[in-house]
Amino acid sequence: MDEPPSTHETHEPDTVRFLAPITRVHRAELITALLLTLDVFLVLTSYACIKPVREALILVLPRGPQDKIYLGAVIGLTTAVAVPLYGRVATRPPRNRLIIGVTLFFASHLAAFYAWGHALGPSPALAVAFYVWISVFNMMIVAQFWSFANDVYTEEAGKRIFPLIGVGASLGAVFGSWLARELLDRVGTFGMLLFAGALLLASTPLVQIVHRREARVSRRAAQPVAERGEAFRLVARDRYLTLIAVFAVLFTLIKTDGEFVLAKLIRQAAEDNGHGGAAMSGYIGHLYARYNLYVDVGSLVLELFVVSRVVRRFGVGAAFLALPFVALAGNLALAWLPTLLVAFPSRIAENATDYSMNNTALNMLWLPTSRRAKYIAKEAIDTFFVRLGDVSSALLVFVSVTLLALPLRSFVAINLVFVALSVLVARAILARRASLLRGRRDEEENGEREDDGRGPARPSVEAPVLQPRNSS
Repeated sequence: MDEPPSTHETHEPDTVRFLAPITRVHRAELITALLLTLDVFLVLTSYACIKPVREALILVLPRGPQDKIYLGAVIGLTTAVAVPLYGRVATRPPRNRLIIGVTLFFASHLAAFYAWGHALGPSPALAVAFYVWISVFNMMIVAQFWSFANDVYTEEAGKRIFPLIGVGASLGAVFGSWLARELLDRVGTFGMLLFAGALLLASTPLVQIVHRREARVSRRAAQPVAERGEAFRLVARDRYLTLIAVFAVLFTLIKTDGEFVLAKLIRQAAEDNGHGGAAMSGYIGHLYARYNLYVDVGSLVLELFVVSRVVRRFGVGAAFLALPFVALAGNLALAWLPTLLVAFPSRIAENATDYSMNNTALNMLWLPTSRRAKYIAKEAIDTFFVRLGDVSSALLVFVSVTLLALPLRSFVAINLVFVALSVLVARAILARRASLLRGRRDEEENGEREDDGRGPARPSVEAPVLQPRNSS
């Protein structure tokens, strides 16, 4: 279902040696690869810095934890509006102006939230507005970055360089979390918003530099990323994109269900140990601090030493299937023994795999698609369909736990069904991807494509269109 992986190590004379432990980067690719790695590092650091602000504002409300669940529906509706608007905007400017413009747009919102909070103080309206905003922001800004990276690299180069870029993302998440802990008391809750905005602004020159470097070898870089928007229609009319969207919904549902199970078991453990009130809050906070630390460290280790080696030796398909099978093993263990002793390490393993192996492999799936798919369909899938998974999970929890009062083991068993479905969908995605790549190779061998200034191009077909592209 995947292209044949390399069966032996390749030692090319122009490979950058100091990056060899992570992946293979050619010397001609080094500057662009490092610039993109720094770019995503700044973006993820910015987001990690304002995550505590989100929790600090929403959880002080009388019904904060419940409000977080119900706001999932509001977030879903917001993304349903935001995605078509983004699709329309994306049809006009070239990619550098699009990415920088959207980044400045979000940075201005951080300044506006700072002014609101500084002038009027915390309020339910501010807490709800910021919670909804950050849930849209974190999906759109990261999806936009990976759209850019997919537009820069060919299939072959992307498989080598994305693991390095993934290291930048993992480091940004870890560094941002540490930075938030160090700065929150010094600059205050709302001061973190300005700091995060400054990091976003710092990322914009990097986009311009990469764009100009790539524009030297590609006329397409200066063109609008798409002629038409219609994000949801684009996803619905193409089987490959539809399958990716279904996987996004399924796995978000599975992940959110898993977090619900962990939260229930942690609270139960706190009650069993006799904690209540402030003591319970401290106990839960301590466990979650350890949990997040282990996930971040595990993700970074996998990204540094495992991801590129799996892709190189076994192909993108093996990397992509890793998460469903890790989730399958964890949920089987939980169905057998639904305790915190089982849930804690299984959730760590699943999330660490998700944030490293799956994140990198999932973004590699977009390498063979058209620019229109990368910038428009990807935003729809990475925002609306992911949030649709959250809404689906909230409905499942409400029906199975609140209405039917099912025991935790039964809830985990239901989640197992969705995990099994995700494995089937993942295999279907890889089969479709293999078919697309075979079609591309056949066309190249037959010389049927015409030159578009960037190499031979296939006639206009809806995404995913397999476009040959230069490496940096």
